[in-house]
Amino acid sequence: MKPLRNPQWLPQPARASRVAQPLEYVVVGGGIAGVAAATILAERGAAVTLVESEHFLGGRAGAWTDQLSSGQPFEMERGFHAFFRQYYNLQRLLRRIDPGLDLLRPLEDYPILGPQGQVQSFSGLPRRTPWNVMTLALRSPALRLRDMRHVNAGQALQMLRFDMETTYARHDRGTAREYLDSLRFPPKARRLLFDVFAHSFFNPEEEMSAAELLMMFHFYFTGNPEGLVFDVAKAPFSRSIWEPMRRYLEGLGVTIQLGVRAQELRRDDERWEVVTDAEVLPADGVILAVTVPALQQIVAHSADLDHGSWRSSIEALELTRPFAVWRLWLDRPMRADRAPFVGTTGLGALDNISVYDHFEDESQRWAAQSGGSVVELHAYAVDPSVEEAELRRQLLHGLHTLYPEAAEASVLEERFLVRQDCPAFKPGSWDHRPTVQTPLPGLTLAGDFVKLPIPSALMERAAASGFLAANVLLAPHGVRPEPIESVPLRGMLGGVG
Repeated sequence: MKPLRNPQWLPQPARASRVAQPLEYVVVGGGIAGVAAATILAERGAAVTLVESEHFLGGRAGAWTDQLSSGQPFEMERGFHAFFRQYYNLQRLLRRIDPGLDLLRPLEDYPILGPQGQVQSFSGLPRRTPWNVMTLALRSPALRLRDMRHVNAGQALQMLRFDMETTYARHDRGTAREYLDSLRFPPKARRLLFDVFAHSFFNPEEEMSAAELLMMFHFYFTGNPEGLVFDVAKAPFSRSIWEPMRRYLEGLGVTIQLGVRAQELRRDDERWEVVTDAEVLPADGVILAVTVPALQQIVAHSADLDHGSWRSSIEALELTRPFAVWRLWLDRPMRADRAPFVGTTGLGALDNISVYDHFEDESQRWAAQSGGSVVELHAYAVDPSVEEAELRRQLLHGLHTLYPEAAEASVLEERFLVRQDCPAFKPGSWDHRPTVQTPLPGLTLAGDFVKLPIPSALMERAAASGFLAANVLLAPHGVRPEPIESVPLRGMLGGVG
């Protein structure tokens, strides 16, 4: 897909490559969205201060140094991240530090494993609709030709009719579960083809908007010209992404303040003040690229942000259920043919397994030295009523069921994380979800919770929103915007029926 350089929702073209007068901006939040925004502002010649409450960049895709009981340091992350090939804006951000994207390694498949040897492969599918859909249906071991007679074709075609306006108008008030139920797919086929996919966005089906799910289908599969496979980082994110990105930003003159928390925004005439726990930062404009709880806290403590309906839209944002990450250092290797990453279904809370020493250099070195392996288990949208001991039991049972060699291994080291800071996309939330642009001059939002006019999700939505937030601030100064790229805005049947 060619860059959507200037659709109507982007600032209009401008010739200036840099700001004509000194401008100061503060970006609050050092995750993907904040770094993307700071990059564009600084490249256009503005003075930028980036404030991050953690002691590392990257946000939910960040990494920090930990230490094994042996004293050996390692880089810990908040779980596996897939770099899908239609993440055009994220790729363009990464090319600032690695023009050839050599930090990434392509995977050949995105297999889904279930009990009794069920396997669904996504490798080698055609990239164009409807051929990708037809080939997947014919290849699926859980979907037979006679099953197709019972499928609700009209509902299934909604995946090909995606359109930002009409899809959300028609389907946002229904749940993803109701939509998937309406398809009438056989249970095994539903588990292999849909359940894992729906869970991957951290929202449970019964609490997620059907329109959001249809957008995800379009973005990742039916409207995605790159295919449903992805790349992985060869090294921990701290070394491969965030250390080089920090050097890049500092080379542009960005002041990076780590371990500093923004508390309040004030408006003074036409300028802003960002009150942190360290100092007061004056600014011509501010980008809030923080988590939902942090955003709500800043807005609640900022009397100058009391813009009725907008403030209400911030207060209405919610978090989805927690997710769990369990990284295990085992005393024996996994089979050499185990995929670096697999999705799982029908095995309790377990949603995926990553064999880190099959793709990441740090884990590969540890495995070569110890003769063991580094395996990570992930559970999305965890039921809060499930106690940790039971959650661990389900995750380990799923691993042992799919990878029997792991049942014979001893755990040498482990890290178990439970976090709850991912945005919810509940039915009916689209209409009041805040956008990048706010009603307050000089203030924009960025992050994977904001409403964007293009199909996007997760890391890609964060990167695109960061670019767009910077564009909005620079537009009044006649500065060239950063192009925003996208998969097609409509499905092949969008606008039909």
